[in-house]
Amino acid sequence: MKLIRFGNIGNERPGVLLEDGRRIDVSHLFEDYNESFFNNDGLNKLEIYIDSTLEYTEVGNDVRLGSPVSMPSKIICIGLNYVAHAKESGMAIPTEPVVFFKATSSICGPFDGLTMPKGGEKVDWEVELSVVIGKEASYIEESEAYDYVAGYLLHNDYSERAFQLERDGQWVKGKSCDTFAPLGPFLATKDEIEDVHNLNLWLDVNGKRTQNGNTSDFIFNIHHIVSYLSNFMTLLPGDVISTGTPPGVGLGFDPPVFLKEGDIVEYGIDGLGTGKQIVTAYKK
Repeated sequence: MKLIRFGNIGNERPGVLLEDGRRIDVSHLFEDYNESFFNNDGLNKLEIYIDSTLEYTEVGNDVRLGSPVSMPSKIICIGLNYVAHAKESGMAIPTEPVVFFKATSSICGPFDGLTMPKGGEKVDWEVELSVVIGKEASYIEESEAYDYVAGYLLHNDYSERAFQLERDGQWVKGKSCDTFAPLGPFLATKDEIEDVHNLNLWLDVNGKRTQNGNTSDFIFNIHHIVSYLSNFMTLLPGDVISTGTPPGVGLGFDPPVFLKEGDIVEYGIDGLGTGKQIVTAYKK
């Protein structure tokens, strides 16, 4: 299945993108795609409903799409998880996953605009595959990690590089500005993706291809990442894990290239759709 959330910002409702391209409303069945939904067998209940019902309330294609998941307890990000990106960054290949957080207040829809933060002059792009956790995970083995995955979605891990790298403290400051985590357009349940470790990712800025990679270049695969993180924190249903970006980020150019007002960023991943942001400057 492909789960969507639709409606105005702050008033999104749950829906499903059907195989024939129709978007349907399931808000009469579920309050939202949140921790409670995943924790109470929501995916199986939703699948039964989709398989057994012939008539649906459709949602127009002109209706805004929001993030496919509603306010997860955390967004956990993995840095330098592609061999080529680590080399591009001039950093050693990590021996353990590089872990940082991204504030959930940065979440927005896949076609919402990107607003540059106040004082931000080095805003960068990072197309990423994200994993959504389906049930509580703590101290799990790699061999069972797949059982804890609900599905996958598209993420652009926008970063303000000066905030991230040129000021004291942790990376989270450069990762958590408003609109810095567009998610979606949909959450694809894991059965929708044949091989999550062989997916093409791409990103264009103003029509020019800047990122072009494949998840086969992962340093740490999905099973390892989910198991690894569960040793340091309890992963809750609906949590989002973003698995890193391939090469081609603005910081990797010589000289570096960063976003400016009016730029158009478009990106996608095999089987997970596309996203698009138009960059606007900060306004008080």
